[in-house]
Amino acid sequence: MKLGMLTAALPMLSLEEIATWAGKTGYDALEVATWPSVGRQFYEAAHLPVETFGSREADKTWDLLARHDLSISALAYYENNLHPDPVRREVIRTHLKCVIDTASTLGVPYVGTFIGRDWTRTVAQNMADAEPAFRDIVDYAGERDVQITIENCPMEGWHPDGYPANLAYSPELWEWMFDLGLYLNWDPSHLVWQGIDPLTTIAPYAHRIVHAQAKDVEIRQDRLNRYGIFGKAARENPWDAGWWRYRVPGRGQIEWSPIVDALYEHGFTGTLSVEHEDPVWRGGEERIKTGLKIAETTLRPLLVL
Repeated sequence: MKLGMLTAALPMLSLEEIATWAGKTGYDALEVATWPSVGRQFYEAAHLPVETFGSREADKTWDLLARHDLSISALAYYENNLHPDPVRREVIRTHLKCVIDTASTLGVPYVGTFIGRDWTRTVAQNMADAEPAFRDIVDYAGERDVQITIENCPMEGWHPDGYPANLAYSPELWEWMFDLGLYLNWDPSHLVWQGIDPLTTIAPYAHRIVHAQAKDVEIRQDRLNRYGIFGKAARENPWDAGWWRYRVPGRGQIEWSPIVDALYEHGFTGTLSVEHEDPVWRGGEERIKTGLKIAETTLRPLLVL
């Protein structure tokens, strides 16, 4: 098992700057963010020019990784592949194929994304829409020796009422998406705040967990008592449920030792990739790096060298 980090936490830095720092800090791998180079939001990162990626860019990337003793665990483009606007949906689909092409050129085995949701339609209607769309994407990726992984984040901030907007939030939906040829980028933090014990989800789905993310979560029971599991009724920030927040590993309530042990027990040999979304350790490059250092210090002793 390798210890990696998702580069999206540092959108202000280049891939070279991130690789230099990550190699010195003790990380083994990078899950590289590949949002579009033009027109992205401030929180999105474009650490590889996938729209124009060719052999020259591949050579530079391989050289960079070799100099810092790193690998790329996956390319990351977490977007809403079922967006209700058909024009926007096609833009996302086109870019996702560019990401797949780049992964193939680099020999990276996985591309991570979301299923998403058209929030104007029911879950059942979305599942019907998703099947032909994702079978096409899975076939496109398979022809290029790439597998598509889906993170199990509910993405509730995409829904106007804070309901799940990525149809991969529960084991029930994992079984459905596995039938489409998709794999799981397993993240325990999303399970904990939904009331699902993450340990119970490793053994039955280990054969489809090919990549994992390390993110912690902090739950405030007093606020849960007020707002309920669906969170605040009126939100200035659509991502603020009011009773829980993400933390870096070591600063939330997840016990990482039994999770890492269970991953080893059930044959996981991929990358455990730190996803830094901790509001305590945001607010500039140095604070973000401190959060990533906390995560590395927490997880490194648990991994077998």
